[in-house]
Order: sequence, then structure tokens, then C-alpha cells
Amino acid sequence: MFVPGMWRIGNALGSFPDIRRLQQDMNRLFAEMPRAGGQEYPAINVWGGEHDFVLTAELPGIDPSRLDISVIGDTLTFKGSRDFEALQEGETYHRQERSGGRFSRTLQLPFQIDAEKVTAKYEKGILKLTLPKTAIEKPRKITIKAE
Repeated sequence: MFVPGMWRIGNALGSFPDIRRLQQDMNRLFAEMPRAGGQEYPAINVWGGEHDFVLTAELPGIDPSRLDISVIGDTLTFKGSRDFEALQEGETYHRQERSGGRFSRTLQLPFQIDAEKVTAKYEKGILKLTLPKTAIEKPRKITIKAE
């Protein structure tokens, strides 16, 4: 239905900030949605402080010897694989939610990682990586000389 005066140029130009804000909201909404195929695997948490960050990843049933972790600059990559469960002859799945196969996660962190000091620990299905910042990235106290 046409409403006289609704499409005046003044109103259209005045709505550009609103359109821009709507676009930003939509971008944020879509960025938070899971990607096609579902949530990325493995699920991770990352937190940090002044000197290092910690990453934990849920990897139940994974043999730690089948994990590959690498660091280049500010980028961390970890890869691995999990075997599919073998069914006996004549068996078929009633429901299959856990899968097997290869996985890979790459994260870019907001600092350079000191690759020589990274530690990795695997316990009860959780991989824990401690990612120290390089000396360049750590805050330094600057003393002020008074004259």
C-alpha cells in the first residue's frame, strides 16, 4: 500500500545510521551462529592474563599421541583424529551422535606466542595448553626520571 510522503528523500537519508546499525546487528548475529555442519570441533575455552593465555579443549576418547599441536607467531593449530567405533557383523546403528575422523582447529590470538614455552597436558579427556606471551608482548613498567 502506498502512503504519500513516506519515501521523501529527507527521511531516506536520515535513516542511513539506522540502516548501518541494523547491518552491524545482523553481522554480529550471523557471526555468533554455528557454521554449516554444526559447532566446530572440538569445543574450546580460551582465557588469559598479563603473561599467558590458557586454552582447554574437550577431546574425550582421543589418544594424546594422535594430537599434533603447532605454533607460528600468533597462530595456534591443533589437529588429531578419532577412530570410528567398529560394529560387529550384523550390527547397525540405532542412533549415532558421536563421530570419528580427523579434526583441525586454528586460532589467531591477539599476541605473539612464545613457542618454546608452550605446555600441553591431557587429562580426563581435556587438553590444556598454556600459551605464554613473548617478552615483547608482556607489559613493562617504565620508570620516570624526575629532574
